[in-house]
Amino acid sequence: MTEESAHDGSEFESDVATDGGSDDEGVVRRDRFSGGPARSFLSSLAADERIFAADLEVDRAHTVMLAEQGIIGDDVAGQILTAIDAIEVDGHDSLPDGEDVHEAIETAVIERIGADGGKMHTARSRNDEVATCIRYRLREDVLEAIETTLALRESLVEVAEAHTETIMPGYTHLQPAQPTTMAHWALAYEGAIRRDTERLLEAYGRINESPLGGAAFAGTTFDIDRERVADLLGFERVVENSMDAASSRDFLLETVQALSTHATTLSGLAEDVIIFANRGFVDLADDYSSTSSIMPQKKNPDTLELVRAVAGDAAGGVQGLTTTLKGLPRAYNRDLQRATPHAWETVDAVTEASEVAAGAVATADWNEETLAAAAGEGFSTATGVADLLAANGLPFRTAHELVAIAAERGADYDALEAAAQEVLGESLEAHVDPEAVVNALDPAESVASRDSQGGPAPEAVAPQLESAREALATDEETLADASDALEAARGALRSEVNGYV
Repeated sequence: MTEESAHDGSEFESDVATDGGSDDEGVVRRDRFSGGPARSFLSSLAADERIFAADLEVDRAHTVMLAEQGIIGDDVAGQILTAIDAIEVDGHDSLPDGEDVHEAIETAVIERIGADGGKMHTARSRNDEVATCIRYRLREDVLEAIETTLALRESLVEVAEAHTETIMPGYTHLQPAQPTTMAHWALAYEGAIRRDTERLLEAYGRINESPLGGAAFAGTTFDIDRERVADLLGFERVVENSMDAASSRDFLLETVQALSTHATTLSGLAEDVIIFANRGFVDLADDYSSTSSIMPQKKNPDTLELVRAVAGDAAGGVQGLTTTLKGLPRAYNRDLQRATPHAWETVDAVTEASEVAAGAVATADWNEETLAAAAGEGFSTATGVADLLAANGLPFRTAHELVAIAAERGADYDALEAAAQEVLGESLEAHVDPEAVVNALDPAESVASRDSQGGPAPEAVAPQLESAREALATDEETLADASDALEAARGALRSEVNGYV
């Protein structure tokens, strides 16, 4: 993914073998820069396999535009485009040696059709070319990552719909806190992952801009049509400033940061489910579990432990990329060759983790009886009792003190009555109906009473479910539109190419 300055065609031709020979780097670059011990250190050809297909599409769009603008002849464009088709069939492994995939493809074209193959690089640099290839491929990767977030949200919504009345313990500091429902828990994660989706969609919008035509960084003297190339490649717009177009990688950083945020959400989800499995609240499907090599009774939530760990990989990607980009002057610097792998590694790891999490949630078996039995542990209904007393005229701090004393003495009605005698000097009945207190002590009744907006009561969960479904449908439509636009652009470009070959 290295770069060089733009050629004007005639300058290029003086450097190439007239027979389109197989001098590899010497075909494209002067012999002075064709060898030496640093060549392998400089080379990114192997790593560039990821953008091989993207580079071919970028070459096609650029060549079509050059022909349409009269910068190269239609016959030459046809030869170049035919050669590119042949290179695509042969694959990345057939490319000649070179510093990067861009140079190797250009060399392969020249080997097939002669010196005129070098005209494909007219009015561009590897600087704007590689930036375009990265964006082209990253678009597809981000759309795939978004798709996995939607699948996970779908899994969580389905859990919520099936368990609106399934009582479970809620925790703060990993201590029993208040009873809630499975639906409430699942929708809490759906909301967080919905925001993860939104961040990735926003990042996609800024990825989907074409740098091609920025050349090395100072534009070109040729009468190119940057908007036409952007349209052929399915980009929504161009990166206007040519220096910004060739050198900026903030779109990479934004994407990796959004992926890291999603990985952090996934890590929390995985941790919860791992703890739930430990408590017997959930049985993970065998496909998402493993056993011990020595202990035959074990069923371990290994896949979710790896999902949990991916947050560290993603955070490392953010740190590595940020450090690589920090302090780089405009315009192009070779450091950028080391920037892109952070993005590829992060998007791959997080996308896979998100897909696994979606599958694990969708296939899990939630143990409703065990969850309900644990819902009242640790006097989790204490807050509800304190709220009841406050609603019946006691200052909340007084009610808090009374219930705290009861919590140390048995956490039942008798303990509350004894605490009332100590704190108030009179019976609870002087302030609240005993039946109401008994109801407040029951986890199911406690949950049912928490019907404020966003709460766990079934009637409060219902609008949350509706909102989750609506947001999911909207994001699915947005994803489909984006995918369809890219597919349409590929078809349109192929149609244009077919007019030359």
